[in-house]
Amino acid sequence: FFLSLENLSSQLQLHTNTLSTTKMKLFAISAALLTASASAFAPSSIAKSTTTLSATNFEDVLGVQAPLGLYDPLGLLDDADEERFNRLRYVEIKHGRVSMLAFLGNIITRAGLHLPGSIDKAGDSFDSFPNGYAAVTAIPGAGVLQLVAFVGFLELFVMRDVTGTNEFPGDFRNDSLDLGWDTFDEDTKLFKRGVELNNGRAAMLGILGLMVHEQLGGVLPIVGQM
Repeated sequence: FFLSLENLSSQLQLHTNTLSTTKMKLFAISAALLTASASAFAPSSIAKSTTTLSATNFEDVLGVQAPLGLYDPLGLLDDADEERFNRLRYVEIKHGRVSMLAFLGNIITRAGLHLPGSIDKAGDSFDSFPNGYAAVTAIPGAGVLQLVAFVGFLELFVMRDVTGTNEFPGDFRNDSLDLGWDTFDEDTKLFKRGVELNNGRAAMLGILGLMVHEQLGGVLPIVGQM
């Protein structure tokens, strides 16, 4: 009887060892497969080094801040020099300024505030035209042409570095419009430039959101009926 128990115990121990060995092999195979799968989607070391090198060049510039840091998902700064960066920063600032005006204009007109008088010789008042993007199609063609011509004049002769004395991208003082800028210290200047940059980024998202909601319809807080 004791011999039978001893044999049974030996067989159970052998069976247990076999199961343990099989599980270990399966685990090793699974780990290898997972590692291979992950490697297929991981970026190569060469590409990673290139991105790191390009990001290092601009990681301390104005506008790079937590939590995103240098956020360049499209790789526009890959192998970019300072001239390329200044061009992109100039475009970003200009779009931000236009978006801030557009967003503020939407808020004001939707609140019921319009210019007094008539917009044309026919006697149409400013408040007789719809708000937002719908106003573009409601304004007569001659009015749209005037707007395009005025914006083109600003772009070509006013909103640019005419004198060649700008201190940074977006500096359009041209030795005439200062408003006390030269009285600020360097830290204050950087702070004010950062405020404008961040407000412009928020306004770009804001005006895009208003344009989308205008097509969807509905009511938004503060803005009102879209």
